Amino acid sequence: MSTIVTVQDAVTAFADWIEPTDAELDAIENEMPVILADVDLLDAQIITLDRTPTELDARRIRRARRRALAARVALINRTASETLPGGAA
Repeated sequence: MSTIVTVQDAVTAFADWIEPTDAELDAIENEMPVILADVDLLDAQIITLDRTPTELDARRIRRARRRALAARVALINRTASETLPGGAA
């Protein structure tokens, strides 16, 4: 009979590498408006899954979709202005 060896030591030995870096946390913070707008859009869509969407539901989805797109455009414009030298867009 062979013994079964766990790899717990090998996994926990690199636990420091699992934590996000400061750059990754900054990137998440920069993308947070997009993430929250996408969550709002998903919430609006989930509401209509089990019923026929009303006009109010359709307006809610359209507004959430516009906010999500606006957040994405703002993020793209912000990152483009940061990466181009001289602030040229």
